[in-house]
Amino acid sequence: MKTRITEIFGIEHPIMQGGMHYVGFAELAAAVSNAGGIGTITGLTQKTPADLANEIARCKKLTDKPFAVNLTFLPIVNAPDYPGYVKAIIEGGVKVVETAGRNPESVMPYLKKAGIKVIHKCTSVRHALKAQAIGCDAVSIDGFECGGHPGEDDIPNMILIPRAVEELEIPILASGGMADARSLVASLALGAEGINMGTRFMATQEAPIHDNVKQAILNATELDTRLVMRPLRNTERVMNNAAVQRLLQKEEKLGKNIRFEDVIDEVAGVYPKIMMEGNMEVGAWSCGMVAGLIHDIPTCKELIDRIMEESHNLITKRLNGLV
Repeated sequence: MKTRITEIFGIEHPIMQGGMHYVGFAELAAAVSNAGGIGTITGLTQKTPADLANEIARCKKLTDKPFAVNLTFLPIVNAPDYPGYVKAIIEGGVKVVETAGRNPESVMPYLKKAGIKVIHKCTSVRHALKAQAIGCDAVSIDGFECGGHPGEDDIPNMILIPRAVEELEIPILASGGMADARSLVASLALGAEGINMGTRFMATQEAPIHDNVKQAILNATELDTRLVMRPLRNTERVMNNAAVQRLLQKEEKLGKNIRFEDVIDEVAGVYPKIMMEGNMEVGAWSCGMVAGLIHDIPTCKELIDRIMEESHNLITKRLNGLV
């Protein structure tokens, strides 16, 4: 299948594995890329630019296919060493960068000079238009269904993707609620050029996370996520657990007076304990509503091959048979 996304990234299938904290390591990124999609190393999971450089080198030993690095720009005072991370990306020969969070305009000249393709994650049409204006090559549009941060507009992908297509000239990846061939074919019908999957790739053999996390996704339904930190305008969709219930009780009790410090125990520094150690009740962790569509733990190749084969059958048989 050829789309503008496969052409821009130099990949076989229009499927991207998005950046995920303490999930996007070299093993997973390489497995997705070797299967014909494009995998992503999560930059800020690596504690220093030197660590990121080592992870990029490790990924290159595992695949000779293109892979991406996610770089999330956080609205915090003590910011990470972004120039150092960008240098590691450029010197590592990475061909694609997925940016997220705040506007990446300050690093765009360096990435573009190095010939790197940039795809920016957006949760609204206005942010996507800004990404296009500053020179991003593509955008990944996150609908309200997505795990992690869906923004504050609450627009699901059946509306958000075609709205973005109406406004943009650069290609779009549909993100949020993506799990299988139905997701890909529906996204193509809405005008996207491929899909970006997060939660679905967590439930794969190569995802280097604790089996408790994978089993939690398999056991979940579409009803098992919650939105937290809405009063702080930093909304995050997470898997429901004891820590999330405590957090929501704090939000209800404190109302508009809530501060980040009030919920820090449930959200800060919890990812290593969850993803690496399998302590599922210690804090909030990002998960999409798409968990309700995930019923197995295949290899990345099995997953991507299945999506592409079933997509072909959907298009050529079911849909073609309706006209």
